[in-house]
Amino acid sequence: MRNSKHRQGYRMGKKKSTGKVWLTLILLAAAALGAVYLWLPNWQHVDPEWKSMKKPIFVEGKAMKYSASGTGDSLKLPLPVIREMIDPNIRYEKETESVIITTPKELVHLKIDHKDAKMNNRPLKLLFAPTTVKGVQYLPVSLLKKLYGLEFKEDKTTGAVVLMKAGEKVQSAKIISSSSDTVPLRREDSIHAPILYDIPPGAPVRLIRNAGDWAFVQMDSGYAGYVKRKDVALKELRTVPEVQELPNTAQQKWNSKKVNLTWEAVYQKPADPKVIGTLPGVNVVSPTWFQIMDDSGNVQSKADDVYVTWAHNNKMQVWALFSNAFDADRTTKALSSFENRLRSIVQILHYAKLYRLDGINIDFENVRTEDGENVTQFVRELMPLAKEQGLVISVDVTPKSNSEMWSKFLDRESLGGLVDYIMLMAYDEHWAASPVAGSVASLPWTKAAVNRLLEEDRVPSDKLILSVPLYTRVWSEEIKNGKTKVSSKAIGMKKAQDIIKSFKLTPTVDENAGQHYVEYEENGIKKKIWLEDAYSIRQRVELAEELNLAGVASWTRGFASPEAWQELKAIAE
Repeated sequence: MRNSKHRQGYRMGKKKSTGKVWLTLILLAAAALGAVYLWLPNWQHVDPEWKSMKKPIFVEGKAMKYSASGTGDSLKLPLPVIREMIDPNIRYEKETESVIITTPKELVHLKIDHKDAKMNNRPLKLLFAPTTVKGVQYLPVSLLKKLYGLEFKEDKTTGAVVLMKAGEKVQSAKIISSSSDTVPLRREDSIHAPILYDIPPGAPVRLIRNAGDWAFVQMDSGYAGYVKRKDVALKELRTVPEVQELPNTAQQKWNSKKVNLTWEAVYQKPADPKVIGTLPGVNVVSPTWFQIMDDSGNVQSKADDVYVTWAHNNKMQVWALFSNAFDADRTTKALSSFENRLRSIVQILHYAKLYRLDGINIDFENVRTEDGENVTQFVRELMPLAKEQGLVISVDVTPKSNSEMWSKFLDRESLGGLVDYIMLMAYDEHWAASPVAGSVASLPWTKAAVNRLLEEDRVPSDKLILSVPLYTRVWSEEIKNGKTKVSSKAIGMKKAQDIIKSFKLTPTVDENAGQHYVEYEENGIKKKIWLEDAYSIRQRVELAEELNLAGVASWTRGFASPEAWQELKAIAE
């Protein structure tokens, strides 16, 4: 019995020993195969995904989703590719089959299937007309070369079109090899990646980027992939020339001077310079002269040559205000098409030339959020033509808020990149119908509004003008049926001082608002005023100086007291 158990144990021990040997052999074999795999390249050849495309387009080695059309001088590029890689702001208006292109110095209007076009509202004859194929618009590359400085190479064998943008660095290179063997172009930066193409020694390529020991290169035929860096010899490095821009006459006029602008509210009667008096420190006046008058974009004018002559004689520029009449319905229709927008642009520029204006101040308010893109497009289309006339263009914006009609429609970042100046209308923190009484523009609120534009919307400080109120509100709080009813009335700086004298009030400083404050009772009704005076204006000027803003503006000249001009002029001193 004991021998039987001994033999059984011996057999089991032998089995375990044999199993360990097999396991060891398997592991050694796997390790050997792994070593062979790490050393052995992949020689499988595959076609790139774009191979089935008739005329594939490449930008920086990347194949685009759409093909090009035509060849040679008749080559055309699809609008989605142009938007993605060159200019996202090219606009297509389906109803009129119009394509609108804007650059810093050109406004181009194209019509599908028409060679007759317009550049800066002057006739332009195209060699080839834009077309629509399967719902996609195609634009002639000859025009794109002129507008954007675009360069391209077209391969007759593969049909590939390699695009190079203005400002792009082009590193020429060639493939080298220690033998006469071809160099594999791989899909990824690994010897285990499949091969896209076998490149012969001496073949020209363009180096797109380096990735460790690998280089991502592209051939003129469109093939792009990875080769070992040791197999690449660098040649010429050049930069695709930038499009030469016209000098900005508006910026040249101001150089680094600070703007001190005041608005002139013009209603029924023209402003009378004889009663205005001197405006110490003011170097720009902005009379509210122009507005969109109908759904077609026609412009109504209240311009006055006498006022312009007075301003120029007193060394002040005139940036006339152009509004949308604060009419949401009219704005929707007037800005809905290129034809309407251009009508407004042509008329406002005509008035600017007729009245010798130095600039235009755009003030569009009460606009539906969905019309915001059209507001930006209007400005984008205006700028090239305004620059031709040497005009300074500024746009008024409200502080950022959730208001659908007064704030959300404004694309402040895009506008800041287009115009010469952004005017932040930093007032109406508490507006006429506010449910609670408060400051028109407290200092903390003003600071926050400025900083949001600088930080969130990246408006350059040297383009941002801080607009301050020269008015305040008398707030009335009356108890009716156990509830406090709040109402207000806007008054100018002088009227506020008259009230203080009449009621023999002593202003105190509201530390939270950064302003003087008075409170009194009249006919049993509590009155509150957060004052706009030398103290509040001085702090805003200091804020503009601290943040190195482009200047200050004030609404409106008729509300000011003499002390306002003394404080505001410090910005330009």
